[in-house]
Amino acid sequence: MKYNYTLFFFCLLYIQNAIAQNKVSLIEKFEAYEELYMENRGRNQEIAAIYIDSMRLIAKKKNDFSLLGKAIRAEGALLAYKQDYRVSKDSTKKSIIIFKSINDSLGLSGSYNDLGVTFRKLGLLDSAMVYNMMSLKIREKLTPNSDVLAQNYASIGTLHGMMDNDLKAEQYFFKAEAIYLKTKEYSRLGDIWNKIAVNNERRDSINDAIRYYKKADSLFNSIDHTRGRALIANNLGILYGIKNDTAVANDYYKTAIELAKESKRINIIAKANINLGHNLYLQKDYNAAIKHYMEALVITEQTGKYDNLSSIYRNMSAALAGLGKYKEALEYKEKHFVVYDSVYSQESRTKINELEIQYQTEKKESAIALQQEEIKTLNEKSRADNLKKGLYAGGMVSALALFALSFFGFRQRMKKNRLAREKQEAIYQKEIEHKQKELTSQTLHLVQKNTFIQELKENLENIKNSPEKFKMEFRRIAMLLKKENASDKDWEVFKTYFADVHNDFDQKLKTIYPDISEKEIRLAAFLRMNLTTKEIAVTLNVLPDSIRKSKFRLKKKLGLDKDTELGTFLDSL
Repeated sequence: MKYNYTLFFFCLLYIQNAIAQNKVSLIEKFEAYEELYMENRGRNQEIAAIYIDSMRLIAKKKNDFSLLGKAIRAEGALLAYKQDYRVSKDSTKKSIIIFKSINDSLGLSGSYNDLGVTFRKLGLLDSAMVYNMMSLKIREKLTPNSDVLAQNYASIGTLHGMMDNDLKAEQYFFKAEAIYLKTKEYSRLGDIWNKIAVNNERRDSINDAIRYYKKADSLFNSIDHTRGRALIANNLGILYGIKNDTAVANDYYKTAIELAKESKRINIIAKANINLGHNLYLQKDYNAAIKHYMEALVITEQTGKYDNLSSIYRNMSAALAGLGKYKEALEYKEKHFVVYDSVYSQESRTKINELEIQYQTEKKESAIALQQEEIKTLNEKSRADNLKKGLYAGGMVSALALFALSFFGFRQRMKKNRLAREKQEAIYQKEIEHKQKELTSQTLHLVQKNTFIQELKENLENIKNSPEKFKMEFRRIAMLLKKENASDKDWEVFKTYFADVHNDFDQKLKTIYPDISEKEIRLAAFLRMNLTTKEIAVTLNVLPDSIRKSKFRLKKKLGLDKDTELGTFLDSL
Protein backbone atom coordinates (compact mmCIF):
# COMPACT_ATOMS: atom_id res chain seq x y z
CA MET A 1 0.00 0.00 0.00
CA LYS A 2 1.80 3.14 -1.24
CA TYR A 3 0.69 6.58 -0.14
CA ASN A 4 -0.16 9.19 -2.78
CA TYR A 5 0.89 12.29 -0.85
CA THR A 6 0.23 14.61 -3.80
CA LEU A 7 -3.41 13.52 -4.00
CA PHE A 8 -3.74 13.84 -0.22
CA PHE A 9 -2.28 17.37 -0.34
CA PHE A 10 -4.81 18.51 -2.94
CA CYS A 11 -7.63 16.92 -0.90
CA LEU A 12 -6.57 19.00 2.08
CA LEU A 13 -6.50 22.14 -0.05
CA TYR A 14 -10.01 21.37 -1.27
CA ILE A 15 -11.25 20.87 2.32
CA GLN A 16 -9.69 24.15 3.46
CA ASN A 17 -11.19 26.01 0.50
CA ALA A 18 -14.64 24.50 1.16
CA ILE A 19 -14.43 25.55 4.80
CA ALA A 20 -13.47 29.08 3.82
CA GLN A 21 -16.48 29.37 1.46
CA ASN A 22 -18.97 27.88 3.98
CA LYS A 23 -19.95 25.11 1.53
CA VAL A 24 -19.94 22.41 4.20
CA SER A 25 -21.93 21.82 7.38
CA LEU A 26 -20.53 22.36 10.86
CA ILE A 27 -20.13 18.60 11.34
CA GLU A 28 -18.20 18.33 8.07
CA LYS A 29 -16.06 21.29 9.12
CA PHE A 30 -15.30 19.60 12.41
CA GLU A 31 -14.32 16.36 10.66
CA ALA A 32 -12.13 18.30 8.23
CA TYR A 33 -10.33 20.11 11.06
CA GLU A 34 -9.94 16.78 12.87
CA GLU A 35 -8.28 15.26 9.81
CA LEU A 36 -5.99 18.27 9.44
CA TYR A 37 -5.06 18.00 13.12
CA MET A 38 -4.21 14.28 12.68
CA GLU A 39 -2.04 15.11 9.68
CA ASN A 40 -0.05 17.81 11.51
CA ARG A 41 0.26 16.56 15.10
CA GLY A 42 3.40 14.53 14.39
CA ARG A 43 5.26 17.12 12.34
CA ASN A 44 3.87 20.61 13.10
CA GLN A 45 2.32 20.76 16.53
CA GLU A 46 1.68 24.52 16.51
CA ILE A 47 -0.52 24.14 13.41
CA ALA A 48 -2.21 21.09 14.96
CA ALA A 49 -3.07 23.16 18.06
CA ILE A 50 -4.81 25.77 15.86
CA TYR A 51 -7.01 23.06 14.31
CA ILE A 52 -7.93 21.81 17.80
CA ASP A 53 -9.03 25.35 18.72
CA SER A 54 -11.24 25.37 15.61
CA MET A 55 -12.73 22.00 16.63
CA ARG A 56 -13.58 23.35 20.09
CA LEU A 57 -15.23 26.46 18.64
CA ILE A 58 -17.49 24.35 16.41
CA ALA A 59 -18.38 22.05 19.35
CA LYS A 60 -19.37 25.04 21.48
CA LYS A 61 -21.28 26.67 18.62
CA LYS A 62 -23.33 23.50 18.14
CA ASN A 63 -23.51 22.88 21.90
CA ASP A 64 -22.45 19.31 21.06
CA PHE A 65 -20.75 17.53 23.97
CA SER A 66 -19.69 14.59 21.79
CA LEU A 67 -17.67 16.94 19.56
CA LEU A 68 -16.32 18.78 22.60
CA GLY A 69 -15.10 15.48 24.10
CA LYS A 70 -13.32 14.65 20.83
CA ALA A 71 -11.64 18.08 20.74
CA ILE A 72 -10.42 17.82 24.34
CA ARG A 73 -9.22 14.25 23.77
CA ALA A 74 -7.28 15.52 20.73
CA GLU A 75 -5.76 18.21 22.94
CA GLY A 76 -4.58 15.56 25.41
CA ALA A 77 -3.08 13.47 22.60
CA LEU A 78 -1.22 16.51 21.21
CA LEU A 79 0.25 17.27 24.64
CA ALA A 80 1.42 13.65 24.80
CA TYR A 81 3.18 14.14 21.44
CA LYS A 82 4.94 17.10 23.07
CA GLN A 83 5.88 14.76 25.97
CA ASP A 84 3.98 16.99 28.41
CA TYR A 85 2.39 13.92 29.98
CA ARG A 86 1.20 15.46 33.23
CA VAL A 87 -0.92 18.12 31.47
CA SER A 88 -1.93 15.57 28.83
CA LYS A 89 -3.33 13.35 31.60
CA ASP A 90 -5.55 16.18 32.89
CA SER A 91 -6.99 16.94 29.43
CA THR A 92 -7.72 13.27 28.77
CA LYS A 93 -9.50 12.94 32.13
CA LYS A 94 -11.73 15.92 31.17
CA SER A 95 -12.71 14.13 27.96
CA ILE A 96 -13.55 11.02 30.02
CA ILE A 97 -15.93 13.05 32.21
CA ILE A 98 -17.66 14.43 29.10
CA PHE A 99 -18.00 11.04 27.37
CA LYS A 100 -19.37 9.50 30.58
CA SER A 101 -21.98 12.26 30.96
CA ILE A 102 -23.41 11.57 27.48
CA ASN A 103 -22.93 7.77 27.54
CA ASP A 104 -20.54 7.85 24.55
CA SER A 105 -18.92 4.43 25.00
CA LEU A 106 -16.69 4.58 21.92
CA GLY A 107 -15.35 8.00 22.84
CA LEU A 108 -14.82 6.78 26.38
CA SER A 109 -12.84 3.74 25.22
CA GLY A 110 -10.55 5.99 23.17
CA SER A 111 -9.86 8.29 26.11
CA TYR A 112 -9.25 5.32 28.43
CA ASN A 113 -6.67 3.98 25.98
CA ASP A 114 -4.99 7.41 25.67
CA LEU A 115 -4.82 7.73 29.45
CA GLY A 116 -3.28 4.26 29.69
CA VAL A 117 -0.56 5.25 27.21
CA THR A 118 0.11 8.47 29.17
CA PHE A 119 0.47 6.61 32.47
CA ARG A 120 2.84 4.19 30.72
CA LYS A 121 5.01 7.12 29.62
CA LEU A 122 5.00 8.39 33.21
CA GLY A 123 6.22 4.99 34.38
CA LEU A 124 3.00 4.20 36.28
CA LEU A 125 2.51 0.78 34.72
CA ASP A 126 -0.18 -0.52 37.08
CA SER A 127 -2.42 2.51 36.42
CA ALA A 128 -1.70 2.23 32.70
CA MET A 129 -2.85 -1.40 32.71
CA VAL A 130 -6.10 -0.51 34.51
CA TYR A 131 -7.11 2.09 31.89
CA ASN A 132 -5.99 0.00 28.92
CA MET A 133 -8.09 -2.92 30.19
CA MET A 134 -11.11 -0.62 30.71
CA SER A 135 -10.77 0.50 27.10
CA LEU A 136 -10.36 -3.10 25.93
CA LYS A 137 -13.55 -4.23 27.69
CA ILE A 138 -15.60 -1.64 25.78
CA ARG A 139 -13.96 -2.23 22.41
CA GLU A 140 -14.21 -6.03 22.54
CA LYS A 141 -17.95 -5.60 23.00
CA LEU A 142 -18.64 -2.76 20.53
CA THR A 143 -15.92 -3.01 17.87
CA PRO A 144 -14.70 -6.63 17.55
CA ASN A 145 -12.00 -7.29 14.92
CA SER A 146 -11.41 -3.54 14.44
CA ASP A 147 -8.13 -1.66 14.08
CA VAL A 148 -8.78 0.26 17.30
CA LEU A 149 -9.20 -3.03 19.18
CA ALA A 150 -5.90 -4.24 17.72
CA GLN A 151 -4.26 -1.03 18.97
CA ASN A 152 -5.56 -1.90 22.44
CA TYR A 153 -4.06 -5.38 22.22
CA ALA A 154 -0.74 -3.86 21.12
CA SER A 155 -0.73 -1.35 24.02
CA ILE A 156 -1.48 -4.05 26.60
CA GLY A 157 1.15 -6.34 25.09
CA THR A 158 3.73 -3.55 25.34
CA LEU A 159 2.80 -3.01 28.99
CA HIS A 160 3.19 -6.72 29.81
CA GLY A 161 6.59 -6.63 28.13
CA MET A 162 7.67 -3.69 30.30
CA MET A 163 6.50 -5.68 33.35
CA ASP A 164 8.58 -8.68 32.19
CA ASN A 165 5.43 -10.74 31.52
CA ASP A 166 6.79 -11.81 28.15
CA LEU A 167 4.42 -14.75 27.58
CA LYS A 168 1.34 -12.58 28.20
CA ALA A 169 2.82 -9.85 26.01
CA GLU A 170 3.16 -12.35 23.16
CA GLN A 171 -0.47 -13.47 23.52
CA TYR A 172 -1.75 -9.90 23.09
CA PHE A 173 0.61 -9.21 20.18
CA PHE A 174 -0.71 -12.31 18.40
CA LYS A 175 -4.29 -11.07 18.89
CA ALA A 176 -3.36 -7.75 17.28
CA GLU A 177 -1.54 -9.59 14.48
CA ALA A 178 -4.66 -11.63 13.64
CA ILE A 179 -6.76 -8.47 13.26
CA TYR A 180 -4.21 -6.61 11.13
CA LEU A 181 -3.90 -9.62 8.82
CA LYS A 182 -7.68 -9.45 8.26
CA THR A 183 -7.87 -5.65 7.85
CA LYS A 184 -4.67 -5.53 5.76
CA GLU A 185 -3.26 -2.68 7.84
CA TYR A 186 0.25 -3.56 6.73
CA SER A 187 2.08 -0.69 8.39
CA ARG A 188 0.66 -1.62 11.79
CA LEU A 189 1.20 -5.32 11.08
CA GLY A 190 4.90 -4.61 10.56
CA ASP A 191 4.99 -2.71 13.86
CA ILE A 192 3.43 -5.73 15.62
CA TRP A 193 6.00 -8.11 14.14
CA ASN A 194 8.68 -5.71 15.34
CA LYS A 195 7.18 -5.86 18.87
CA ILE A 196 7.04 -9.67 18.75
CA ALA A 197 10.71 -9.69 17.72
CA VAL A 198 11.66 -7.44 20.65
CA ASN A 199 9.69 -9.70 22.97
CA ASN A 200 11.59 -12.77 21.71
CA GLU A 201 14.86 -10.90 22.14
CA ARG A 202 14.00 -10.23 25.80
CA ARG A 203 13.42 -13.98 26.23
CA ASP A 204 16.83 -14.67 24.61
CA SER A 205 15.08 -16.41 21.69
CA ILE A 206 17.51 -14.80 19.24
CA ASN A 207 16.64 -16.87 16.16
CA ASP A 208 12.89 -16.25 16.59
CA ALA A 209 13.59 -12.54 17.03
CA ILE A 210 15.61 -12.46 13.79
CA ARG A 211 12.81 -14.30 11.95
CA TYR A 212 10.18 -11.73 12.97
CA TYR A 213 12.47 -8.77 12.26
CA LYS A 214 13.04 -10.12 8.74
CA LYS A 215 9.28 -10.64 8.22
CA ALA A 216 8.66 -7.02 9.25
CA ASP A 217 11.50 -5.78 7.02
CA SER A 218 10.10 -7.61 4.00
CA LEU A 219 6.64 -6.17 4.63
CA PHE A 220 7.93 -2.63 5.17
CA ASN A 221 9.96 -2.92 1.96
CA SER A 222 6.80 -3.84 0.00
CA ILE A 223 5.01 -0.65 1.19
CA ASP A 224 8.05 1.70 1.05
CA HIS A 225 8.05 2.16 4.83
CA THR A 226 11.65 3.41 5.05
CA ARG A 227 11.52 4.52 8.68
CA GLY A 228 10.42 1.06 9.83
CA ARG A 229 13.15 -0.62 7.79
CA ALA A 230 15.81 1.64 9.33
CA LEU A 231 14.79 0.69 12.86
CA ILE A 232 14.70 -3.02 12.03
CA ALA A 233 18.07 -2.97 10.26
CA ASN A 234 19.69 -1.54 13.40
CA ASN A 235 17.99 -4.18 15.58
CA LEU A 236 19.14 -6.97 13.27
CA GLY A 237 22.68 -5.62 13.48
CA ILE A 238 22.51 -5.93 17.28
CA LEU A 239 21.27 -9.53 17.13
CA TYR A 240 23.91 -10.65 14.63
CA GLY A 241 26.48 -8.99 16.89
CA ILE A 242 25.23 -11.18 19.74
CA LYS A 243 25.69 -14.19 17.43
CA ASN A 244 29.28 -12.99 16.79
CA ASP A 245 28.57 -12.62 13.06
CA THR A 246 30.34 -9.25 12.86
CA ALA A 247 30.39 -8.88 9.06
CA VAL A 248 26.61 -9.34 8.74
CA ALA A 249 26.05 -7.04 11.73
CA ASN A 250 28.15 -4.30 10.09
CA ASP A 251 26.19 -4.60 6.84
CA TYR A 252 22.90 -4.15 8.72
CA TYR A 253 24.23 -1.10 10.59
CA LYS A 254 25.31 0.50 7.30
CA THR A 255 21.88 -0.23 5.83
CA ALA A 256 20.25 1.28 8.89
CA ILE A 257 22.29 4.48 8.51
CA GLU A 258 21.37 4.84 4.82
CA LEU A 259 17.65 4.20 5.41
CA ALA A 260 17.56 6.48 8.45
CA LYS A 261 19.15 9.31 6.44
CA GLU A 262 16.59 8.79 3.68
CA SER A 263 13.68 8.91 6.17
CA LYS A 264 15.35 11.61 8.33
CA ARG A 265 15.28 9.44 11.48
CA ILE A 266 18.10 11.26 13.27
CA ASN A 267 18.12 9.15 16.42
CA ILE A 268 18.46 5.91 14.44
CA ILE A 269 21.41 7.40 12.51
CA ALA A 270 23.17 8.14 15.81
CA LYS A 271 22.45 4.71 17.34
CA ALA A 272 23.50 2.76 14.23
CA ASN A 273 26.76 4.76 14.05
CA ILE A 274 27.50 3.98 17.70
CA ASN A 275 26.84 0.26 17.15
CA LEU A 276 28.88 0.13 13.95
CA GLY A 277 31.71 2.02 15.65
CA HIS A 278 31.73 -0.49 18.50
CA ASN A 279 31.99 -3.44 16.10
CA LEU A 280 34.89 -1.74 14.29
CA TYR A 281 36.55 -1.10 17.65
CA LEU A 282 36.30 -4.82 18.49
CA GLN A 283 37.99 -5.50 15.15
CA LYS A 284 40.74 -3.01 16.25
CA ASP A 285 39.92 -0.64 13.38
CA TYR A 286 40.12 2.29 15.78
CA ASN A 287 40.22 5.12 13.23
CA ALA A 288 37.08 3.87 11.48
CA ALA A 289 35.37 3.44 14.86
CA ILE A 290 36.21 7.03 15.84
CA LYS A 291 34.80 8.30 12.54
CA HIS A 292 31.40 6.72 13.28
CA TYR A 293 31.44 7.84 16.92
CA MET A 294 32.09 11.42 15.78
CA GLU A 295 29.16 11.27 13.33
CA ALA A 296 26.90 10.13 16.17
CA LEU A 297 28.32 12.87 18.44
CA VAL A 298 27.62 15.63 15.89
CA ILE A 299 24.00 14.46 15.50
CA THR A 300 23.51 14.22 19.26
CA GLU A 301 24.85 17.72 19.90
CA GLN A 302 22.82 19.22 17.04
CA THR A 303 19.52 17.70 18.14
CA GLY A 304 20.01 18.23 21.87
CA LYS A 305 18.87 14.62 22.52
CA TYR A 306 21.60 13.38 24.84
CA ASP A 307 20.40 9.79 25.40
CA ASN A 308 23.47 8.42 23.60
CA LEU A 309 26.04 10.92 24.84
CA SER A 310 27.45 8.87 27.72
CA SER A 311 28.10 5.78 25.56
CA ILE A 312 29.64 7.93 22.76
CA TYR A 313 32.15 9.50 25.16
CA ARG A 314 32.98 6.12 26.71
CA ASN A 315 33.52 4.48 23.32
CA MET A 316 35.59 7.41 22.02
CA SER A 317 37.84 7.08 25.07
CA ALA A 318 38.39 3.36 24.46
CA ALA A 319 39.13 3.86 20.73
CA LEU A 320 41.60 6.72 21.40
CA ALA A 321 43.35 4.58 24.02
CA GLY A 322 43.62 1.84 21.39
CA LEU A 323 45.50 4.34 19.19
CA GLY A 324 47.76 5.29 22.10
CA LYS A 325 46.24 8.79 22.41
CA TYR A 326 45.91 8.56 26.18
CA LYS A 327 45.53 12.25 26.95
CA GLU A 328 42.54 12.59 24.61
CA ALA A 329 41.21 9.28 25.88
CA LEU A 330 41.26 10.61 29.44
CA GLU A 331 39.43 13.79 28.39
CA TYR A 332 36.59 11.76 26.85
CA LYS A 333 36.51 9.43 29.85
CA GLU A 334 35.99 12.42 32.15
CA LYS A 335 33.20 13.69 29.87
CA HIS A 336 31.61 10.25 30.06
CA PHE A 337 31.59 10.27 33.86
CA VAL A 338 30.10 13.77 34.01
CA VAL A 339 27.20 12.73 31.73
CA TYR A 340 26.89 9.32 33.40
CA ASP A 341 26.58 10.85 36.87
CA SER A 342 23.98 13.32 35.62
CA VAL A 343 21.87 10.71 33.80
CA TYR A 344 22.11 8.16 36.61
CA SER A 345 21.09 10.69 39.26
CA GLN A 346 18.12 11.77 37.15
CA GLU A 347 17.02 8.16 36.53
CA SER A 348 17.30 7.37 40.24
CA ARG A 349 15.24 10.43 41.15
CA THR A 350 12.68 9.48 38.52
CA LYS A 351 12.30 5.95 39.92
CA ILE A 352 11.74 7.24 43.44
CA ASN A 353 9.41 9.98 42.22
CA GLU A 354 7.21 7.40 40.47
CA LEU A 355 5.95 6.34 43.90
CA GLU A 356 5.33 9.97 44.82
CA ILE A 357 3.36 10.50 41.58
CA GLN A 358 1.27 7.40 42.28
CA TYR A 359 0.65 8.49 45.86
CA GLN A 360 -0.33 12.05 44.90
CA THR A 361 -2.64 10.75 42.15
CA GLU A 362 -4.46 8.47 44.58
CA LYS A 363 -4.57 11.27 47.15
CA LYS A 364 -6.22 13.62 44.61
CA GLU A 365 -8.74 10.98 43.61
CA SER A 366 -9.59 10.39 47.29
CA ALA A 367 -10.07 14.13 47.78
CA ILE A 368 -12.39 14.30 44.76
CA ALA A 369 -14.38 11.35 46.12
CA LEU A 370 -14.74 13.10 49.48
CA GLN A 371 -15.90 16.30 47.79
CA GLN A 372 -18.49 14.35 45.83
CA GLU A 373 -19.73 12.79 49.07
CA GLU A 374 -19.97 16.24 50.65
CA ILE A 375 -21.94 17.57 47.69
CA LYS A 376 -24.20 14.55 47.80
CA THR A 377 -24.83 15.09 51.51
CA LEU A 378 -25.54 18.79 51.03
CA ASN A 379 -28.02 17.95 48.26
CA GLU A 380 -29.72 15.45 50.53
CA LYS A 381 -29.88 18.08 53.28
CA SER A 382 -31.37 20.61 50.86
CA ARG A 383 -34.03 18.13 49.77
CA ALA A 384 -34.75 17.29 53.40
CA ASP A 385 -35.16 21.01 54.25
CA ASN A 386 -37.57 21.57 51.38
CA LEU A 387 -39.56 18.52 52.37
CA LYS A 388 -39.62 19.65 55.99
CA LYS A 389 -41.39 22.90 55.09
CA GLY A 390 -44.36 21.05 53.55
CA LEU A 391 -44.77 18.30 56.10
CA TYR A 392 -46.50 18.04 59.47
CA ALA A 393 -44.55 17.53 62.66
CA GLY A 394 -44.41 13.74 62.22
CA GLY A 395 -43.07 14.12 58.68
CA MET A 396 -40.51 16.63 59.89
CA VAL A 397 -39.21 14.17 62.45
CA SER A 398 -38.93 11.45 59.76
CA ALA A 399 -37.04 13.79 57.43
CA LEU A 400 -34.62 14.79 60.16
CA ALA A 401 -34.10 11.15 61.09
CA LEU A 402 -33.35 10.35 57.44
CA PHE A 403 -30.86 13.18 57.24
CA ALA A 404 -29.20 12.09 60.49
CA LEU A 405 -28.86 8.57 59.14
CA SER A 406 -27.38 9.89 55.89
CA PHE A 407 -24.95 12.10 57.81
CA PHE A 408 -23.90 9.15 60.01
CA GLY A 409 -23.25 7.09 56.88
CA PHE A 410 -21.16 9.92 55.46
CA ARG A 411 -19.13 10.12 58.68
CA GLN A 412 -18.48 6.39 58.49
CA ARG A 413 -17.33 6.67 54.88
CA MET A 414 -15.05 9.58 55.86
CA LYS A 415 -13.52 7.45 58.60
CA LYS A 416 -13.05 4.52 56.21
CA ASN A 417 -11.37 6.78 53.61
CA ARG A 418 -9.07 8.27 56.27
CA LEU A 419 -7.97 4.79 57.42
CA ALA A 420 -7.34 3.78 53.80
CA ARG A 421 -5.23 6.89 53.24
CA GLU A 422 -3.19 6.24 56.39
CA LYS A 423 -2.62 2.66 55.29
CA GLN A 424 -1.52 3.84 51.83
CA GLU A 425 0.85 6.37 53.39
CA ALA A 426 2.46 3.63 55.50
CA ILE A 427 2.94 1.43 52.42
CA TYR A 428 4.33 4.39 50.49
CA GLN A 429 6.85 5.21 53.26
CA LYS A 430 7.98 1.60 53.43
CA GLU A 431 8.53 1.46 49.66
CA ILE A 432 10.51 4.71 49.72
CA GLU A 433 12.82 3.35 52.45
CA HIS A 434 13.32 0.21 50.41
CA LYS A 435 14.21 2.21 47.29
CA GLN A 436 16.61 4.44 49.23
CA LYS A 437 18.47 1.37 50.46
CA GLU A 438 18.85 0.09 46.92
CA LEU A 439 19.98 3.54 45.78
CA THR A 440 22.68 3.55 48.48
CA SER A 441 24.15 0.35 47.11
CA GLN A 442 24.29 1.82 43.61
CA THR A 443 25.88 5.06 44.86
CA LEU A 444 28.88 3.09 46.12
CA HIS A 445 29.67 2.24 42.51
CA LEU A 446 29.66 5.90 41.51
CA VAL A 447 31.98 6.80 44.39
CA GLN A 448 34.48 4.27 43.11
CA LYS A 449 34.27 5.75 39.61
CA ASN A 450 35.10 9.23 40.90
CA THR A 451 38.03 7.75 42.84
CA PHE A 452 39.20 6.20 39.58
CA ILE A 453 39.24 9.62 37.85
CA GLN A 454 41.17 11.16 40.74
CA GLU A 455 43.78 8.43 40.50
CA LEU A 456 44.26 9.11 36.79
CA LYS A 457 44.68 12.84 37.48
CA GLU A 458 47.34 12.09 40.09
CA ASN A 459 49.20 9.88 37.60
CA LEU A 460 49.20 12.72 35.07
CA GLU A 461 50.60 15.10 37.72
CA ASN A 462 53.39 12.58 38.41
CA ILE A 463 54.24 12.58 34.71
CA LYS A 464 54.29 16.37 34.66
CA ASN A 465 56.61 16.60 37.70
CA SER A 466 58.84 13.65 36.79
CA PRO A 467 59.45 13.32 33.02
CA GLU A 468 61.59 10.19 33.59
CA LYS A 469 58.39 8.38 34.70
CA PHE A 470 56.59 9.22 31.43
CA LYS A 471 56.67 5.77 29.81
CA MET A 472 55.86 3.82 32.97
CA GLU A 473 52.98 6.07 34.06
CA PHE A 474 51.33 6.17 30.62
CA ARG A 475 51.42 2.37 30.48
CA ARG A 476 49.74 2.37 33.89
CA ILE A 477 47.03 4.80 32.67
CA ALA A 478 46.35 2.59 29.64
CA MET A 479 45.87 -0.42 31.87
CA LEU A 480 43.49 1.53 34.14
CA LEU A 481 41.42 2.64 31.16
CA LYS A 482 41.08 -0.94 29.92
CA LYS A 483 40.16 -2.44 33.30
CA GLU A 484 37.90 0.17 34.85
CA ASN A 485 35.72 -2.36 36.70
CA ALA A 486 34.65 -1.74 40.30
CA SER A 487 37.17 -3.11 42.82
CA ASP A 488 36.55 -6.33 44.75
CA LYS A 489 36.30 -4.25 47.92
CA ASP A 490 33.49 -2.09 46.49
CA TRP A 491 31.70 -5.18 45.21
CA GLU A 492 31.87 -6.77 48.67
CA VAL A 493 30.30 -3.63 50.20
CA PHE A 494 27.65 -3.66 47.47
CA LYS A 495 26.85 -7.31 48.26
CA THR A 496 26.41 -6.47 51.95
CA TYR A 497 23.76 -3.87 51.16
CA PHE A 498 22.15 -6.11 48.56
CA ALA A 499 21.97 -9.07 50.97
CA ASP A 500 20.11 -6.91 53.49
CA VAL A 501 17.41 -6.20 50.93
CA HIS A 502 17.30 -9.54 49.12
CA ASN A 503 17.93 -12.12 51.87
CA ASP A 504 21.43 -13.50 51.05
CA PHE A 505 20.66 -13.85 47.35
CA ASP A 506 24.31 -14.49 46.37
CA GLN A 507 24.71 -17.32 48.89
CA LYS A 508 21.57 -19.02 47.55
CA LEU A 509 22.98 -18.86 44.02
CA LYS A 510 26.35 -20.29 45.12
CA THR A 511 24.64 -23.12 47.00
CA ILE A 512 22.53 -24.14 43.98
CA TYR A 513 25.23 -23.44 41.34
CA PRO A 514 28.71 -23.84 42.93
CA ASP A 515 30.55 -22.99 39.68
CA ILE A 516 28.87 -19.60 39.20
CA SER A 517 31.37 -16.71 38.93
CA GLU A 518 31.41 -13.38 40.78
CA LYS A 519 30.62 -11.53 37.52
CA GLU A 520 27.61 -13.76 36.93
CA ILE A 521 26.41 -13.20 40.51
CA ARG A 522 26.77 -9.46 39.97
CA LEU A 523 24.66 -9.63 36.78
CA ALA A 524 22.06 -11.78 38.55
CA ALA A 525 21.90 -9.25 41.39
CA PHE A 526 21.19 -6.38 39.00
CA LEU A 527 18.51 -8.44 37.26
CA ARG A 528 16.97 -9.23 40.65
CA MET A 529 16.81 -5.44 41.24
CA ASN A 530 14.71 -5.23 38.02
CA LEU A 531 17.28 -3.06 36.22
CA THR A 532 16.91 -3.03 32.44
CA THR A 533 19.65 -4.15 30.07
CA LYS A 534 20.47 -0.50 29.36
CA GLU A 535 20.67 0.38 33.06
CA ILE A 536 22.96 -2.56 33.80
CA ALA A 537 25.18 -1.58 30.86
CA VAL A 538 25.48 1.99 32.14
CA THR A 539 26.22 0.81 35.70
CA LEU A 540 28.95 -1.62 34.55
CA ASN A 541 30.18 0.80 31.87
CA VAL A 542 29.76 -1.65 28.96
CA LEU A 543 27.57 -1.78 25.86
CA PRO A 544 24.03 -3.24 26.06
CA ASP A 545 25.11 -5.95 23.56
CA SER A 546 27.62 -7.21 26.10
CA ILE A 547 24.92 -7.49 28.78
CA ARG A 548 22.60 -9.36 26.38
CA LYS A 549 25.36 -11.88 25.68
CA SER A 550 26.08 -12.26 29.39
CA LYS A 551 22.37 -12.83 30.12
CA PHE A 552 22.24 -15.50 27.40
CA ARG A 553 25.29 -17.29 28.86
CA LEU A 554 23.96 -17.03 32.43
CA LYS A 555 20.64 -18.55 31.39
CA LYS A 556 22.47 -21.49 29.80
CA LYS A 557 24.64 -21.99 32.90
CA LEU A 558 21.56 -22.03 35.12
CA GLY A 559 20.08 -24.74 32.88
CA LEU A 560 16.87 -22.81 32.13
CA ASP A 561 14.71 -23.91 29.21
CA LYS A 562 13.52 -21.63 26.41
CA ASP A 563 10.18 -20.77 28.01
CA THR A 564 11.57 -19.92 31.46
CA GLU A 565 12.36 -16.24 31.85
CA LEU A 566 15.65 -15.44 33.56
CA GLY A 567 14.23 -12.53 35.59
CA THR A 568 11.25 -14.59 36.81
CA PHE A 569 13.56 -17.42 37.89
CA LEU A 570 15.87 -15.08 39.83
CA ASP A 571 12.89 -13.43 41.53
CA SER A 572 11.81 -16.85 42.81
CA LEU A 573 15.08 -17.46 44.71
